[in-house]
Amino acid sequence: MDFDILTVVIFGVVGAAAQFVDGTLGMGFGITSATLLTVLGYSAVAASAGTHAAKVGTTFVSGISHWHAGNVDKRVLLVIAVPGAVGAFLGAVVLTNIAMDGARIWMALILLLMGVIIILRFGFGKNLIPAINARTRHLWPVGLIGGFVDATGGGGWGPVATPSLMTITKHAPHRVVGTVNTAEFIVAVAASMGFLVGAGESGIPWVAVIGLVAGGAITAPIAARLAHRAPRTLLGVMVGTMVLISNWAIIAKLFGVPGLVAASVVGLLIVAGTSIAVTAHRREMAGRITQADTEIPADLEESAAR
Repeated sequence: MDFDILTVVIFGVVGAAAQFVDGTLGMGFGITSATLLTVLGYSAVAASAGTHAAKVGTTFVSGISHWHAGNVDKRVLLVIAVPGAVGAFLGAVVLTNIAMDGARIWMALILLLMGVIIILRFGFGKNLIPAINARTRHLWPVGLIGGFVDATGGGGWGPVATPSLMTITKHAPHRVVGTVNTAEFIVAVAASMGFLVGAGESGIPWVAVIGLVAGGAITAPIAARLAHRAPRTLLGVMVGTMVLISNWAIIAKLFGVPGLVAASVVGLLIVAGTSIAVTAHRREMAGRITQADTEIPADLEESAAR
C-alpha cells in the first residue's frame, strides 16, 4: 500500500461530508464513497469492499453517537441487524461472482416510490400507505434485503432500511435514522468478511479507506445530535428527498443518463425537497402556536368558574 497524504485528505473531506448526511438522514455514505471509488477506476468489487471496510470504522463511531443521543430502538436494532449481517455476507460473496444490475434497477424503482410516499406523509400529511406499526419481530426482511442490496451495490443499507421503517412503522424519524445507523456497523462487518472470503484483500483501496474513516469519525457525533434535535416533519421530508436522490443516481448510472441531465435532476430534487420541508415545518409550527393560543390556562379557568 503506497501511502499518499493527498488521497487521504481528499477522501477525508468526502468521508466527513458523506457521514454527516448519512448520520443525519440515515443514508448517503455508502453510495457516495462507492461512486467516487468507481469514478476513480476501481472495480465494483473493490469499490464496495473499500466502502464497507471504511464503514466498519465510521458506523462504529456513528452508532455510539446515536446511542448516546437516545436515537436507538434496541429491539428493532437486533431484529434488523442480525438478518442484515446475513444478507450483507451473502451479497458480498455474490458480487464477487455475478452482476446484479437487473435487480438494482427494480430495487431503485421501488425505493423511488417509497421516497415519494415518505415526502407525501411528512410534507403534506397524506398517507398513501398508512404506518401500520408492524410488530418488531416482523421487521427482519427489511434487514435481510437491506444488507444484501448494500453489499452488492456498495451502498444501500440506508436507502432500503430507513424508508422501509419510516413507511411501515410509527417511529419518529430520528429513532429510525439512529437505529439504522447503529445496525449498519454489524452489517458492515459482515459484508467486509464476505468480501475477504470471496475476493481477498488485495483489491481494497486502503489509503482511501483511511481517509473515509478519519473524516467520517469527525462528523458522526455532530450528525447524531442534529438528527435528535431536528423537527419531525423537516427531517422526514429530507429523508424522503435523499431516498429519491440516491436511487435516481443508481438509475442514471445503470441507464447511462448524461451527467448534465443527471445533475440537473438532482438539483431540482434538492430545491423541491428543501422547499417542501421548510413549508411543512412552518405549517407544523403554526399549528402548534394556534393550539397553544386556544388552550385556556388552568388559573384562568378557575377564575372564570368563580
